[in-house]
Amino acid sequence: MRFSAYRTESFYDEMFQDDGTPRPHVRLLVDTIESLSDGHLLRYQHAAERLLLQMGITFNVYGDSAGAERIFPFDLIPRIIAAGEWQHIERGLVQRIHALNAFIDDIYHDQKILKDGVIPAEVILSAASYRKQCHGLNPPWRVWCHITGTDLVRDRDGRFYVLEDNLRVPSGVSYVLENREVLKRIFPAVFEGLLVRPVNEYPSRLLEMLESLALGEQHPRVVLLTPGIYNSAYFEHSYLAQQMGVQLVEGRDLVVSGGDVFMRTTKGLERVHVIYRRVDDDFMDPEVFREDSMLGVPGLMAAYRAGRVALANAPGNGVADDKVIYAYVPDMIRYYEGADAILPNVPTYLCYRDADRQYVLEHLDQLVVKSANESGGYGMLVGPHSTQAEREEFAVRIQANPRNYVAQPTLALSRVPTIVDDHFEGRHVDLRPYVLCGREIFVLPGGLTRVAMKKGSLVVNSSQGGGSKDTWVLAPGGQS
Repeated sequence: MRFSAYRTESFYDEMFQDDGTPRPHVRLLVDTIESLSDGHLLRYQHAAERLLLQMGITFNVYGDSAGAERIFPFDLIPRIIAAGEWQHIERGLVQRIHALNAFIDDIYHDQKILKDGVIPAEVILSAASYRKQCHGLNPPWRVWCHITGTDLVRDRDGRFYVLEDNLRVPSGVSYVLENREVLKRIFPAVFEGLLVRPVNEYPSRLLEMLESLALGEQHPRVVLLTPGIYNSAYFEHSYLAQQMGVQLVEGRDLVVSGGDVFMRTTKGLERVHVIYRRVDDDFMDPEVFREDSMLGVPGLMAAYRAGRVALANAPGNGVADDKVIYAYVPDMIRYYEGADAILPNVPTYLCYRDADRQYVLEHLDQLVVKSANESGGYGMLVGPHSTQAEREEFAVRIQANPRNYVAQPTLALSRVPTIVDDHFEGRHVDLRPYVLCGREIFVLPGGLTRVAMKKGSLVVNSSQGGGSKDTWVLAPGGQS
């Protein structure tokens, strides 16, 4: 397989410049691929898929009538980010997470940002993920977003933009770690030549951050709380628990007694100090949130409010996950950080505003419309790829509930060469870096590059047919 027939077309290509020559920092990889004998790369691709199958890297698709697990599609050609470019991304993410934490803490305490008129109060109070029950909570270090997956996209201009913030229970990091294991086996010499920064420290960093939340405890017990085997990300829950060396538990395995949280074991009850929860707020404690939840732990919120257990991520932080509130993050950064956002937002129309709504309704064929609280590519209209009937349906939805919808320009997402049958084609990608925040902020050098595997598609979500690539961040001096 050769790149001679590959075309960048009119998109920003992560590997090739407009004249078809490789970008300087990827030349070693391109030369290595082109030096392979015919059929060799395809054999590597098939070997990688077998490795992933053996590793059990799967996900469940909600609504799949078969209920079967699927192998997460993977493409062998990595996405490579130069050292200087990553430094810019890292600074922008640290700034953003710091401001988001300050915002959530403010919302559940003095609400100064609302009193100062920076964000309309009704926008916050009407958010589906705003939790009155979280007022006055004081999480350790005043940190609410301990694990964040921030979705970035690169437009035709070559700049990175923040597409959305995933602050509640962001998933996908297990694919980052397993993809890397596969690529290191297949391209060992290229890794050494390019000085690719490692990602394998993530589990130890995650555990260190979680343990730091148990203030004053010498040997805190950490557990990972999962909804169970039918959750779409259950593989990741079990994988991270195993990598950290902590117990994977369900709600029925925990009990609150005497104000503390305990885990049921064959030796009796054992105290739990920190819970890395992969259960949504609504299902976490039936005494505070949904009464019918069978996934949570009765009394958990009372123990948390009393400081007897730490939770990551903190309940209530989803207020900043709302796609309407996302539009105000640059204002938050100016308000709390006293600076402009290093990583800009994608321009966003808020349908609760009359003028914005009118513009959106008149340009549905050109815009991407999203529901404020949906994820996974659901509740979305990609205008240029939609039918007249779909646009009419969304117009009715928007007019019925304007607060629930935002719209953005249809971006020309950057592309990366991807193996299709026996040749390369460009496929659109985004990037989800993972950020850990405790006493300090750590940005994993890389992240999950999600790929729209269907030709021309802009939807990268695994539930919508997307796949993934390994993401290589180069260390300074690692560019050939």
